[in-house]
Amino acid sequence: MTHTNGWRISAIAGIVVAAALIGGAVALSAFGGSTVTTVNPGTSRAVVPVQQTTGATTGGIADLVERVRPSVVVIEGSGATATGGSSGTGMVIDREGRVLTNYHVIEGQRDLKVILADGTASKATVLGSDPGSDLAVLKITAPSNLLTPVAFANSDSVRTGDSVFAIGNPFGQSFSVSAGIISATGRVTTSSFTGRAIRDVFQTDTAMNPGNSGGPLFNMKGEVVGVNSSIENPNGRFFVGLGYAIPSNTAQRFLPQMVQGQDVRHPQLGVSVTPLDDVVAADLGLKVTRGVYVTAVTPGGAAARAGIQAAARSTSTRTAGTGGDVITAVGGQPVRNFEELARAIDKHEVGEKVQVDLVRKGQAMTVSAELQAWDLR
Repeated sequence: MTHTNGWRISAIAGIVVAAALIGGAVALSAFGGSTVTTVNPGTSRAVVPVQQTTGATTGGIADLVERVRPSVVVIEGSGATATGGSSGTGMVIDREGRVLTNYHVIEGQRDLKVILADGTASKATVLGSDPGSDLAVLKITAPSNLLTPVAFANSDSVRTGDSVFAIGNPFGQSFSVSAGIISATGRVTTSSFTGRAIRDVFQTDTAMNPGNSGGPLFNMKGEVVGVNSSIENPNGRFFVGLGYAIPSNTAQRFLPQMVQGQDVRHPQLGVSVTPLDDVVAADLGLKVTRGVYVTAVTPGGAAARAGIQAAARSTSTRTAGTGGDVITAVGGQPVRNFEELARAIDKHEVGEKVQVDLVRKGQAMTVSAELQAWDLR
């Protein structure tokens, strides 16, 4: 975790040949010189029922903004910087006064305050958080008639090219609106706090800057498709057209635990792997050409307890060693690279037993692995 002029910098995940799978995540390298800046100037399987909307609006984006603006809040804390006093943005999720935001918005902050769109202010307490997904839920006290919950969309239905807009508080400019499209889906960023990869995030060209963190990314029905969280920032200070949002389905998956004040735990298998193709398989003398080759197993981890075997250590720096298992599927889901392996593990819970299909010395077999938790704190 690196701080530059009060900005938190975290590397976006890049692909490496051998990656350590830790908690449904893999150890990944950063693209050369490029960084991701969380858009916050501070120092620092159940789904919650939500309101739903039907039908597209016919009044244009201005009418949409007017309708959803009351759901967006400003979040301030004693750790806020001089860029206008706001630490970030949040969104109301129910009429009991619960607010969803990014973990990095409230991390290290004291005396948290939430300001509604009409100017009503309330002290806020942290109900629960998930640093591994960069999410947190706050609780405020305010009349229910002033609280307008957001409606969550099914983020699995979001497509590249979909129009979206954001409302946030960049550089202290409260309730600013910006619009763009979904530039790509399925991107990967990394939590600054745990090193855990956050998968399947949306890339958008919707303008975001420090203070937008934790705010909603809306579709053209006024539904939340994502939580704005970070920007690609090679120069360290300015938005360059590459922003990232955590999908709404990811947030909804962990909302029940955060609302109840529970620690969110993420599963891990505990292996290092390298993806296979025809060339790699031939070099390793393997008959199977699709899957991930196990190069290391974490002692005492889920994979080790399941009997998954790693390659013998090679004396050459140019080879991965020999004799390792090839994982071909997890929980019935085929895996061809470490991202697919990580996604397959992320779909399960800590303590859950999953079937791992593998090939060992040319023989197909299946073992049962009881997933263990990341040490996220």
